[in-house]
Amino acid sequence: MMCFVIMGYGLKTDLATGRTLDLDKTYTNIIKPAVESISGLQCFRSDDIKHSGMIDCDMYRYLFEADIVIADLSTYNSNAIYELGIRHALKPRTTVVISEKELKCPFDVDHVVINRYEHLGKDIGYTEVIRFKGELIQIIKTIIANPKTDSPVYTFLHQLMPPYIGDSETMTYQSHTDSLRATLDEAIEYMDKEKNYLKAIEFFELALEIDNGNTYILQKLALATYKAEAPNKRDSLLKALSIMEPLKIDTSNDPETIGLHGAIYKRLWELEKDNAYLDKSLKLYNKGFILANDYYNGINAAYLHNVRASISEGDEKITDYTMASRIRKDVIQICEKIVTSGIDERNDAYWIYATLEEAFFALGNIEMQNKYNKLSMECTPSSWQRESTDTQIGNLKELIDR
Repeated sequence: MMCFVIMGYGLKTDLATGRTLDLDKTYTNIIKPAVESISGLQCFRSDDIKHSGMIDCDMYRYLFEADIVIADLSTYNSNAIYELGIRHALKPRTTVVISEKELKCPFDVDHVVINRYEHLGKDIGYTEVIRFKGELIQIIKTIIANPKTDSPVYTFLHQLMPPYIGDSETMTYQSHTDSLRATLDEAIEYMDKEKNYLKAIEFFELALEIDNGNTYILQKLALATYKAEAPNKRDSLLKALSIMEPLKIDTSNDPETIGLHGAIYKRLWELEKDNAYLDKSLKLYNKGFILANDYYNGINAAYLHNVRASISEGDEKITDYTMASRIRKDVIQICEKIVTSGIDERNDAYWIYATLEEAFFALGNIEMQNKYNKLSMECTPSSWQRESTDTQIGNLKELIDR
């Protein structure tokens, strides 16, 4: 028996809430293990399928022939909603709809049962993985043992008969080493674990040939490109910007895209001390902070306000210092809310504590800085994480002293 999963992959931003979710965590930690824990069931997404130039070549057949379809509508994914509509039109039953709990449900599917789970930041906590995986297993077992009509099409059109495809050969699924998923896994392995950015670029470019124009792949390719620093830092940064041109930064409301552009312009300013780059970076981090209300964009915007204040005069200097202070106070509220609501299962605990450490240092509260320095160190950060924090605080000290 086959279970076909329709959902996005990689990091996806819900533009309604500004939150960015790692949908691969949902698939690999919850959906796939839940499905394959049931004897005789295989589970796959479109990015698991062997490609032949287009990722959706066989999508319609799988939507029709899959014994079970799970549709994750998280981040208000338009492709997933479209594919769910196709499935509901083709099959009267054995379709399961899920989503992250903050999905703003579109009106037309408001009467469909949507099973909810919760992300903590981009990731999913261990407790929630166990809870929802168990819930999903029971849902699947129930619809296998007692399938009922779950398509609104067949619910309201009682006399409608589902379509039939003659005696054509039934499709099967086999995992492939040249699928989009395998290609992306190779790319991420080279980039995140081996720090071999040039090799990562090769695989991200292959992935882009399969799913041309995909936002997540373009973001990852741009990130690997500027980290590779080849042939030099400046050229790699400019090339990363050209890679992301299809994402239209001037009109984008995607916090990931905005934050990545902000980081690139920040590095260009550090290299060339061209104030135009500083202004662009600051504008982007401020925009990202407004959209996502997140600590990453906020703490970077506050730092760059300090940088610009250090090279400004008069009212502009005062304005930038004031903005830096205001933003840090907002960032502290955001981070402390996360800490009090439960931080233990988040994979970004170090960065939350380090952000609080930096914010309190800049505001002159050394007691609170020391408190969060201790908590951040208890997270056993890698050397590059601690080096990044120490460098940022050192730079802030110079700016404040100046």
